[in-house]
Amino acid sequence: MLALSVVVSTAGAAAGAGRPGVPAVDKVVVVVFENKGYPEVIGSGHAPTFAALAERYALLTDYRGVAHPSLPNYLALVSGSTQGVTSDCTRCGVAARNLADTLERAGKTWKTYAEGLPAPGFTGSSAGRYAKKHDPLLYFEDVAARPERLRRIVPLTQFGHDLGAHALPDFSLVVPDLCHDMHDCPVSTGDAWLRAFLGPLLRSRELARGVLYVVFDEGTGDAGGGGRVPGLVLGPLVRPGARARAPLDHYSLLRTVEDAWRLPRLGRSRTAQPIVGIWR
Repeated sequence: MLALSVVVSTAGAAAGAGRPGVPAVDKVVVVVFENKGYPEVIGSGHAPTFAALAERYALLTDYRGVAHPSLPNYLALVSGSTQGVTSDCTRCGVAARNLADTLERAGKTWKTYAEGLPAPGFTGSSAGRYAKKHDPLLYFEDVAARPERLRRIVPLTQFGHDLGAHALPDFSLVVPDLCHDMHDCPVSTGDAWLRAFLGPLLRSRELARGVLYVVFDEGTGDAGGGGRVPGLVLGPLVRPGARARAPLDHYSLLRTVEDAWRLPRLGRSRTAQPIVGIWR
């Protein structure tokens, strides 16, 4: 799977200071793609949008999934652990602290924007090209049991409305559908979707103090547990053409988000290497 996350930010007293090596941010957007290894996208000739973004912003050259199949990777991204899940189960649940908890306790807002989700808070296993297994916060009991939190898991169509109203939450997890995330459709299809999605976002003042991360959930190999996958970091805080060559993974991305906002570290993010060396 591919996960794409964007955080755009500028450091400053108003935003507060991040932890050493990671700048403070106001907004974080994470978009997750599916099941493509690094060479299937980067340098393949099938992903001109990814190629252009890698030149303009930062490329993570050794980013890895942490498990197979998809769901454990998503759980790791938002909780610092696969939570013992080893399948794409749809009726399972976990009682564990997660990013929604730590964000709310810090006074931060969050939403998941899932393409094809039929209604806010829908908990079914699938609907058309929507798949619950790519919507991780639904698996946490303290989210699924509370209607006010479920209402923060909304169809992707809401993203454009929130962006236009300057009402994006502090943290956004964006989940394309099974075609646009490259799971069921070619790399070129997901690449075109990304170009259309990012256009309004990168032009918006909403991201004047934010950063964008783009990653895949898992690849076809076993490096890191889930294979080497593409990863991008976008936004005005990023040095053009920067390369992060250290081994990184979903725990690293979570750690970077936590460090930017001085959130408590969840699970294996405590010992993970944050994304550093690419910032202005």
